[in-house]
Amino acid sequence: MDKYIFNVTNGLWYELVGDYYFPCLTVPTEEEQLVGVWGQRHKRFLKECRPALYNALLLSGKLNGYLADIDRQAQERLDTVIEQMAQSQGITEALKVTDQMVWVGKMNNIRASAMEIVNKELIYA
Repeated sequence: MDKYIFNVTNGLWYELVGDYYFPCLTVPTEEEQLVGVWGQRHKRFLKECRPALYNALLLSGKLNGYLADIDRQAQERLDTVIEQMAQSQGITEALKVTDQMVWVGKMNNIRASAMEIVNKELIYA
């Protein structure tokens, strides 16, 4: 028996493994992009809660680009929300100079709230 055969009907090559022929399939290569914490969280969510979408993105070779885009969007949204919330609550650099501990406490609360917003809107949606 031949190690490799070509099926003209479907245009696929098959490899002999043991007694069976398996199709020689490969996942398309995709450009390597850095995926930060937001993209990694979204990837974990996709794997656990949306496996069909995860597999479709993975097999089409678009997963890494998709996660990098989600990561970028989430970071931009986080920065925007933090800035807007700080302005609306009147937290300024003057407060930072006069009372650092109050400023740190308020900014930590804002950051936690902003992270919840980003998680709800982009990561776990």
